[in-house]
Amino acid sequence: MLKIHNRYHRYLNRTGWGFIAPALLFYLVFMLYPIGSSLFLVTQKWRGMSREFVGLGNFVRMAHDQVFWKALSHNFLFMIIQIPLMVFLAMVIAVILHQGIKRFRGIFRTIYFLPVVTSLVAYSILFRILLQTNGLLNNFLLSLRMIAEPIGWLNDPFWAKITIILALTWRWTGYNMVFFLVGLQNINKEIYEAAEVDGASQVRQFFTITLPLLTPVILFSLVTSTSGTMQLFDEPNVLTWEGGPANATMTAALYIYRQAFVLNSDFGYASALSYVMVIIAALLAFIQIKVLKERQ
Repeated sequence: MLKIHNRYHRYLNRTGWGFIAPALLFYLVFMLYPIGSSLFLVTQKWRGMSREFVGLGNFVRMAHDQVFWKALSHNFLFMIIQIPLMVFLAMVIAVILHQGIKRFRGIFRTIYFLPVVTSLVAYSILFRILLQTNGLLNNFLLSLRMIAEPIGWLNDPFWAKITIILALTWRWTGYNMVFFLVGLQNINKEIYEAAEVDGASQVRQFFTITLPLLTPVILFSLVTSTSGTMQLFDEPNVLTWEGGPANATMTAALYIYRQAFVLNSDFGYASALSYVMVIIAALLAFIQIKVLKERQ
């Protein structure tokens, strides 16, 4: 009986490994191998068939690469301005939908979430039509006499950054709104009822009850949004034509892509830049978690 039991368990083990083998193989080939290969490439100067060991040369080159540091500064600029704006709007919209709107609540939630599922190409074309020099937005502002001449939303370095911020806010506010809605729905209503009995106004309830209890959601939104902003690629590549004008919206991820596949085809240098970005994103996430936990 014991032998049969052991054979049965060995059979189950083999069957289990057989089921997970394809997924494990894909994980090894497309995840672990690229990570290990990129670690090796960090010390190489690799352009197609030619490969040369440079040690820390890629990092020395990075230290003197003004375009990379400019691109990285754009990531931080978008992170400092766009993320707080987006998280604030997501929280406000979630509170309004949760407490202020009783009818057609589901329709409004769908409307605010639609930009998340809109394809990048479709919404980039939409923004180009709206924001080109003779586009709908400029014509509308000119008709209201709010501006004296058309704004170069896509051609001026300053306004191109504003365009990226507007596009990111429009696209990802609804995504974060969903998490705030879930957080609001998990707050016990009896807490608000007790606060009303004590005479607390809705504003006071928001700052003393809602906001502290939403801290985990705020932390999640900040960390994920920071990680996404440090990897920002799509909007500057498609919306402002590869980080233009004159690298005014170039981001680190777009610059790494161009180093690897467009400009120099130097996979070693691109790998070194990628690992620096990973370290920066991890440090930012650690700082955010540490600060918010201490305040909580």
